[in-house]
Amino acid sequence: MTEAAPLSLGQLSVWHDIRDLPPHRRHEPNNAAVWDLPSGVGPDAVRAALTALAARHPSLRTRYDVSNPDAPRQWVPAAAPSVTLATDAAGDEKAEELALRLAAEPFDLGRQDGWRARLVQGGPTPTGQPAPDRLVFVKHHILADAWAQEVLRRDLLRELAAPGSLQGTAPGPADLAAAQYAPHGLRRQDAALEHWRGVLSRAPAARLPTTGDVPGQVVQGTLRSTAALAGARALAERAEVSVASALMAAYVRAVARRCHSDALLVQLMSANRFSAPWKDLVTSMNEWVPVLVEAADADLTPLARAVHWSSLRAVRHGVHDVTVVAALRARMPQAPEPACAFNHVALPPGTAVCQAAPVESAVTFEAPFTTIGPRCYARSHEDGHVLTIRLTARDTGQAPCASLLWELHDTLLAAA
Repeated sequence: MTEAAPLSLGQLSVWHDIRDLPPHRRHEPNNAAVWDLPSGVGPDAVRAALTALAARHPSLRTRYDVSNPDAPRQWVPAAAPSVTLATDAAGDEKAEELALRLAAEPFDLGRQDGWRARLVQGGPTPTGQPAPDRLVFVKHHILADAWAQEVLRRDLLRELAAPGSLQGTAPGPADLAAAQYAPHGLRRQDAALEHWRGVLSRAPAARLPTTGDVPGQVVQGTLRSTAALAGARALAERAEVSVASALMAAYVRAVARRCHSDALLVQLMSANRFSAPWKDLVTSMNEWVPVLVEAADADLTPLARAVHWSSLRAVRHGVHDVTVVAALRARMPQAPEPACAFNHVALPPGTAVCQAAPVESAVTFEAPFTTIGPRCYARSHEDGHVLTIRLTARDTGQAPCASLLWELHDTLLAAA
């Protein structure tokens, strides 16, 4: 067994969010994915590829000692991984249902690997050709964020195509923690704390009105639209910013109008994958960082530019110790809570792009799998074809949530 080490700052951020969850909510940090597999690989090949994947990435073998919740530790057992793989015979529908069921089972992070997999073998299709086999992959968020999950999928497919290609052990989260607590990393943490202090001291106390029918109730609405993606791209090109900044500008404007304020404190999710040694590290590196958006009622193009540069300045300070920030906030009782939160999910280059017919704009509602997170949280992503924006909101209600999403949608269409 390797020596226990502190958590990396991204792992610590996840732990900070989940440490006080009651037993009936301990499944909420789990994420599920369903991956199509190449035809004809077979269960033995998939099992061997998963074994190689676990040997390659230490995060898949990491255990956690959280007996002292104020000082959690991590270690990697010395024994080689032993991967078991159950197999089901079913179609696409069962794979999706199985993913939800497996994700609803919490992990014991001190005694279990933080992931599980199940092979679903494809059955016959109406054309007589067998459907592809699919792998249901479920993991705890402390093990991997969205970027790292795509790294795992990519490496698994590479190993299936060329067995033995995953040679050697990649850096793990304990290596990242060592760098973050080295002198250079500590200086970076100090700079991040100064960023928090400066932003919190200037931020207004703007917040969304409470419009929900049931106190504490969380609703989740999802906008899917091909036309809105075209609008976001047009705005991004005109403002010479990223699509993420264009989307954030439209979102912040809609929230600001409901807060009756032209300045908002926004929580922005920083991926923290901006340097080569850690870009494809399999772990969770995401952290919230504060952004102060001023003049939110400005024309959309200059607003997108302002959001873009403010966001870039913020993500420079995305790596921080959440416990130190919490202590800072406790010493600043006047510091407001963020009015909203935004996260545009980016995936590694080479991720498959969807090619399909246009999707007519629609807002649907679903029961949230997790209620961890900020009060008003928009999470956007695109597959090259359709824009998806999921809005999770507490104390808001469905009608105001839908109204906000449709205003965001219409703003993007007008920008096109």
